[in-house]
Amino acid sequence: MNPNYLRFWGVRGSHAAPHRSHLGVGGNTSCVEIRAEGHLLVCDGGTGLIPLGESLVGQQDLTELLVVFTHYHWDHICGLPFFVPAFLPQWKIRFFGPGQTAADISRHISNQMKAPYFPVETETWMANIEYLTPSGAGLQHGPMHIRYQSVHHPGVTYGYRITVGTLSIVYASDNEVDYLHSSIERRASEFSAEESLEMQDIAAEERQADLDFVRGADILIHDAQYTRADYERKRGWGHSCYIDTVNFAIDAGVKTLYLFHHDPAYDDEQVAAIHRDCLQIIHDRNATLICTVAREGMVVEF
Repeated sequence: MNPNYLRFWGVRGSHAAPHRSHLGVGGNTSCVEIRAEGHLLVCDGGTGLIPLGESLVGQQDLTELLVVFTHYHWDHICGLPFFVPAFLPQWKIRFFGPGQTAADISRHISNQMKAPYFPVETETWMANIEYLTPSGAGLQHGPMHIRYQSVHHPGVTYGYRITVGTLSIVYASDNEVDYLHSSIERRASEFSAEESLEMQDIAAEERQADLDFVRGADILIHDAQYTRADYERKRGWGHSCYIDTVNFAIDAGVKTLYLFHHDPAYDDEQVAAIHRDCLQIIHDRNATLICTVAREGMVVEF
């Protein structure tokens, strides 16, 4: 296999869904492995991190990795207590995520493993652990340059843009792309004409910044959790309707979109129906976007 690839270890949002009707897509929560020139980057530590860790201890070629977290909601960190490499002294693991300092990141990660929530604390980890200090210049991990930007999700949440040579991968697992626009639209009657124009300008600037962050990406892995009906009931929860996601990807000139963070209530057929509708939207807009469902175990070589 090409040494440069990404692999989906967990593609669900909110909570794991180990149901027979869901296994075609997969039931583990967010975790994506990216390998480039012998370096390993892991995006998020949901339950998909557990089988990834088990696979890593079965090989001898690699003993170092970087894990970046979009945020610290449980479905994105709950694999950490069961991540076997963290308990092995030969491993070096660096962690990064939202926080003002490296100490903030350490505290956010360790809190879920403190009593009474878990019997084994991070102090028992035997690996060489390092928490990275945030930097406006981004992160460098081997050949991968990693930029991060806040996205629309409750609390501080990052999206990541990873550049390897001329290739760009954007990982935005939890992001409500229509949040600001739809919020202003719903409350339009509360604003004066002047305030309404000001709000529209703010929304347009925000949209432009969001588009610029993903513009031209070769690969976009993005939240597409809800149908339109579910989104109408869950606006502001920090997740996108798939219709907004696919239109956002087209507007940004993305080459390939992977629909991600699937709702745990949606079985394989419901996810397939979402994909079919995405393909119809692309066709109707006469766009060149390639759109694929992110499935657990899927490998994408680059």
